[in-house]
Amino acid sequence: MDKLKITGNGPLKGEIRVSGAKNAALPILCASLLTGETLRLTNVPQLRDVQTIQKLLQGMGARVMTDNVHEYELTCANIDKLEAPYELVKTMRASILVLGPMLARFGEARVSLPGGCAIGERPVEQHIKGLEAMGAEITIEHGYIHAKASRLKGARIVTDMVTVTGTENLLMAAVLAEGTTVLENAAQEPEVTDLAECLIKMGAKITGLGTSTLTIEGVDKLHGAEHAVIADRIEAGTFLCAVAMTGGDVTLTHARPDTLDAVLDKLREAGADISTGADWIRIVMNQRPKAVSLRTAPYPAFPTDMQAQFMAMNTVAEGTGVVTETIFENRFMHVPELRRMGASINVEGNTSIIQGVAGLSGATVMATDLRASASLVIAGLIASGETIVDRIYHLDRGYEHIEAKLGGVGAQIERIN
Repeated sequence: MDKLKITGNGPLKGEIRVSGAKNAALPILCASLLTGETLRLTNVPQLRDVQTIQKLLQGMGARVMTDNVHEYELTCANIDKLEAPYELVKTMRASILVLGPMLARFGEARVSLPGGCAIGERPVEQHIKGLEAMGAEITIEHGYIHAKASRLKGARIVTDMVTVTGTENLLMAAVLAEGTTVLENAAQEPEVTDLAECLIKMGAKITGLGTSTLTIEGVDKLHGAEHAVIADRIEAGTFLCAVAMTGGDVTLTHARPDTLDAVLDKLREAGADISTGADWIRIVMNQRPKAVSLRTAPYPAFPTDMQAQFMAMNTVAEGTGVVTETIFENRFMHVPELRRMGASINVEGNTSIIQGVAGLSGATVMATDLRASASLVIAGLIASGETIVDRIYHLDRGYEHIEAKLGGVGAQIERIN
């Protein structure tokens, strides 16, 4: 099993190219099921989760061409298996995103209940509730969701909570439904907007992009299109935290600073000098970071996917930071591992209080989920001695060649077996 070996090596300097967003690429790949014509995608990140979706689609009969590792051509003209099996879905909950498009185009879908990271409950009830409001008949038996509908009907759907994958599933289902669908309390994340923009290129009629109310006028069919996946704001934020911790001067290229307002504000509060352009972010850090307090909430507030990285930064910051997690109930699993490196963290319910220490020390630590993995990696960059991060298969689900990208700006990091 692969591990990362990291030795603290001082400030980072240079350029890092930001990859395409995993959380945009996965639903857009699933959107290929909505048409028999070819969907051409660029800026697709090379990740384990992307490979899982590719296997899932190919198992259903999709033709997937990848001449370039970041470019995909998907043609779903000959889908002959309307099922997402447990063997694939158990490794990645985003596989549930084939449910909406399959049901909308083919009138039937059988999808295993999902698995994924163990960061907390992420129920699919909102997906089911919305599809039933559109006329689907849904049963759950033997661990599978079985949905049927001759043709979905437009409906007004108000989800009980803000759910990103729920919004995406219902959005994809609605584009081929008969009549108008209004999704209220919709997720506003940039990745949802990126999916909507791709669907519009395919012929969908969607308004309200970037807001909590999406209105979809159903069409009879969609066609092929070309689309570039949006830059990964979480990958970008992770690298920015790494520089804020270690010091240095790094420019992120192919980035989208307009999707990172809450993160950039907190980094400036920590003492970072940040400048931006349309597709780049430069961070200069010449001091020990100041502790920052934050509370996670749905976009455009501070993202839960950046909580662990900021906690890592707070471990070596000046002062005390308070981090409150409101999205997932089990997302402090990185705390014991950071403590092994010398961090001073007290957890009280969904709140962690981090007292900054003068420095961390290298240790062998275990990754428990995707973003926890990232926090341990960037903690290793500032720690004295050698840090070994084990179980990095979590990391490979969401970060494309992180060791090469960090190594390119001066980090001493390597993948070992």
